[in-house]
Amino acid sequence: MRSAPFTVSVSSSLLHLRPFLSPRTTIPNPNLSFRQSYTTRSDQPRISCGATQTSTNLLPSLSPEIVVREARFDDAWEVADTHCSSFYPNYTFPIDLLLRLNRFVGMVLGFSAPPGCMVSCLVAVRCHELRFWGLDAVFGFNRGYVAGVLTIDTLAEFLPRKGPFKHRRKGIAYISNVAVREGDRRKGIAKTLVAGAESLARSWGCRSIALHCDSENIAAVRLYKSQGFRCIRVPENAQWPEPRAIPGTHFNFMMKLL
Repeated sequence: MRSAPFTVSVSSSLLHLRPFLSPRTTIPNPNLSFRQSYTTRSDQPRISCGATQTSTNLLPSLSPEIVVREARFDDAWEVADTHCSSFYPNYTFPIDLLLRLNRFVGMVLGFSAPPGCMVSCLVAVRCHELRFWGLDAVFGFNRGYVAGVLTIDTLAEFLPRKGPFKHRRKGIAYISNVAVREGDRRKGIAKTLVAGAESLARSWGCRSIALHCDSENIAAVRLYKSQGFRCIRVPENAQWPEPRAIPGTHFNFMMKLL
C-alpha cells in the first residue's frame, strides 16, 4: 500500500536529493522518537521523547504481533529501506543505494518544521511470535522489523492556501509516504497505520486529516474510503499544490473529519 511521496524525485539523468530533514537537530539516543514540535514563541526545537523499547501501541492493531508507534533512531535504516523499496522498486545500484542513504540521513538528522507545526513518522513493527508448549506468545524484548511506515504532519504544504494572502491552513493533518513491505501487504498494516495517524492528529488538536492518493491505485482509494475519507472535488483551473510524482500521475485529494 503506497501513497505518493513528496520529498525525492528521480530522473534517468539526474538525481535530485532534497534533504528530508534538517541538519540542525540530531538524535543520538536510539529510544527517542522522530517527532519534533515548535512553539510560536521560540524557534528552538523541542524534542518529544517517545517510549522506550517496551513502548505500547498508539492504538489496538488488527493483529496482536503488529505494534504501531513513532519511529525511533534505531528504525532509521529500515524506514529508509521500506520507503524506497515501495516507491522506487525498479531502481538499481547505485541509485537505489543513494535513495536509501538520503532517506536514512534525513531520519537520523531529525525533522524540521515552521513554528507551530508538527511532524512525525509512524512505523508498524512486526514482533516475533513464538509458540511454546502449544501457547502463542508475542515477545516484546525482540524489536522485530519495520513492516510499514507513514509520515504525518501539520505543515499544510499540499493543502490549498487560505485567503488572498495565501495563509497556511491550520488544524488539518496531512498523511504521506504510506508504504508497506511487499511481503506484508494485504494484512491490514496500512489500515492500522492510518488509524494510528488519526489518533496522533487528534492528540495534536487537528479537526480533519487529508492526503493525496494516485487515482489509478484502486486498492489504496478503496482503503481510504473504507476508513472514512472522501474525495474532494478540486475546482476547475484551481492551482492546488500536489506532491511531486511521475509526469501524468493524477491524484485524488481526500479528506476526513476527525
